[in-house]
Amino acid sequence: MRVVRTTILAAAVLVLIAPLAAAQSGPSSCTTTGQNLYVREVMSDLYFWYREIPNLDPVTFDSPEAYLEAIRYLPRDRTFSYITSRAANDAFFSDSQFIGFGFSMSFAAAGDLRVSDVFPESPASEANLSRGDRILEINGQTLETVLDAGTLGTVFGASEIGVEGQMIVSRAASRLQVLMTKRLVTIPTVSLTRTYDVSGRTIGYVSFKNFVQPSFDALDRAFADLRAKGVTELVLDLRYNGGGLVSVAQHLASLIGGVRTNGQVLSEYFHNDRNAFRNRVLRFEAKANALALDRLVVITTRSSASASELVINALRPFMPVLVIGDRTYGKPVGQYGITFCDKVLAPVSFTLRNANAEGDYFDGIAPTCTAPDDLERQLGDPQEGSLREALHVITTGQCSTPPTGALAPLQRPTRQPVFTGWQSVVGAQ
Repeated sequence: MRVVRTTILAAAVLVLIAPLAAAQSGPSSCTTTGQNLYVREVMSDLYFWYREIPNLDPVTFDSPEAYLEAIRYLPRDRTFSYITSRAANDAFFSDSQFIGFGFSMSFAAAGDLRVSDVFPESPASEANLSRGDRILEINGQTLETVLDAGTLGTVFGASEIGVEGQMIVSRAASRLQVLMTKRLVTIPTVSLTRTYDVSGRTIGYVSFKNFVQPSFDALDRAFADLRAKGVTELVLDLRYNGGGLVSVAQHLASLIGGVRTNGQVLSEYFHNDRNAFRNRVLRFEAKANALALDRLVVITTRSSASASELVINALRPFMPVLVIGDRTYGKPVGQYGITFCDKVLAPVSFTLRNANAEGDYFDGIAPTCTAPDDLERQLGDPQEGSLREALHVITTGQCSTPPTGALAPLQRPTRQPVFTGWQSVVGAQ
């Protein structure tokens, strides 16, 4: 488990929804054997590393999830490919909704688990939980006990309406008991849009949570507002954004690129040799609310992944993209979402490269200027560590502290992942 300034991220998502022959046939039955055999069929065809799949009998496994875990290509795919509930997957990608308490978590340091975000009109919000709260106990267990047992992914209970939970958190010098009951929660895809007037510049700020269907309208509204206010610089905050739909990444990148990128190559798909006929070029599109920017400043952490990294990589051939914060997660590959029975299988099926044929950033995208994810301050506060650094770079043209060398590559977790599938996009409870 990574525990230095990272949210609890396991299987960042870059999903392309498209009709596939493998998906159209479906399993012969929805028995465990039928599902396991179907997973083998799809993985043997679409999986980017299909040649590396071990020859294991799917019939001997207790579930399709267990079979997938046994055959994934571990050097690259510890968590990327996944199987999840069809209902939960659809709710998230279609409506930006999930069943939970309505908050996300982040480790500020080893053993120091904090609340990193609280979604509005959620049980967590109603319980007065706040960004920066230090989590001490979860459902009667100390955090140390939970971490030692490796149960952080399950200690909050099932993702079902009515499940109750309690936490003890510390805030300043106070200890607070928080009681919550899980229900349907909506994640605002654009959680915050602001402008700052600094040194004669009008600087826009957008905190963007996930690449899902509601993001199209939310981004259009945000960029229309920024355009009306005469924004000439943009800080795009992707610090907890683990990805989502390719089509939303294309939309966002086009809003940022504007006229300089219209019709240009955004990214090119590359599949395995059995699916080379699926390779294609994705292009930037003309957007009415696009900004006229000469550069982009992006805030990232090691939880910024997949579609977030795609936007950064796609824009780099056409404008300077300054990355503030920490190295990104490192996921230059994507999945197709394939429904079967009551589940969704999302195997890694393609990699993406930009107009300069650049990609393969499995070690993440390094920051231009390092900065902390300042959990002591609210997002959007100009004194918050990462945003303060972004504003400093925009106004001075340099980092406040010169880089001292390359950051260490991301170390992949060796323990059981905390979250999988869509839930890893926001690391939410």
